[in-house]
Amino acid sequence: MDAPMRAALTAMGGVDWCVTEFIRVTQSVLPTRTYQRLAPELEQQWKTASGTPLHVQFLGSDPEFLAANAVRAAKLGAKEIDLNFGCPAKAVNRHRGGAVLLEEPELLNTIVTAVRAAVPEPIKVTAKMRLGYLDKSLMLDCARALDEAGAARIVVHARTKAEGYRPPAHWHCIAQIADVVRAPVMANGEIWTVEDYLQCRRESGCNDVMLGRGLVARPDLALQIRTALLGEHQAPSSWDPIFAAVQVFYQHSLAQLNPTAAAGRLKSWLAHLRHTYPEASELYQQVRTQKVVAL
Repeated sequence: MDAPMRAALTAMGGVDWCVTEFIRVTQSVLPTRTYQRLAPELEQQWKTASGTPLHVQFLGSDPEFLAANAVRAAKLGAKEIDLNFGCPAKAVNRHRGGAVLLEEPELLNTIVTAVRAAVPEPIKVTAKMRLGYLDKSLMLDCARALDEAGAARIVVHARTKAEGYRPPAHWHCIAQIADVVRAPVMANGEIWTVEDYLQCRRESGCNDVMLGRGLVARPDLALQIRTALLGEHQAPSSWDPIFAAVQVFYQHSLAQLNPTAAAGRLKSWLAHLRHTYPEASELYQQVRTQKVVAL
């Protein structure tokens, strides 16, 4: 999620922390301006406008340069470094990034070890993985590799790269991973409602979850989950506060992007929201063909 989306969603409440879009690391140490562009929250002590902490997320396969960039981020004030071993995108995997590295548990261990050694001890180094690349045969090996290297938390998306985002998510496999590692494990994948969260909790054994597309489609989902954990009921938000968040998001996008790109970001969010809100579907149809949008 980019900065405008992070600001809009964390303002809804219920989110403990969020991560940057993955920052691709190859054979260089990225300049400060890259971090300022992708994580403008660094000027606010790495917090969104609502005060939600932001963590840096790196993606790459070179232990040396991932470690060097982690040092750069730490010097800029980052409090936590997250390593992405879960991205299923073909272009990313083709260049040895994301989920393709789940074929190489030893490299996962080397990367996390290098980053952990490079940054000061108070800075946590965490990781996200899937259940595997083409299959689940290395699932536990990968989890152990991350854990033994010092990952402070492991987020598990409950599908392989080959399964992409096709339902179902195999939440029960996360429980198997949690049984073999010391690090806290968080569940991710196919959580769209409070009922999904409760079922994921039963199958995975994880109280904590990372929300992605579910939160984009239902911006108050984290708040609903948090309220449910207190034994209370949070009625889903009406369209009015969601539309207000969309307007703020669009204005922030316009401040950072050209009008055409900002309109594209708006349409993308509305395309997700229309699965939950009929009003979003109507608005999406109104702006779908417009290159410049006025809300």
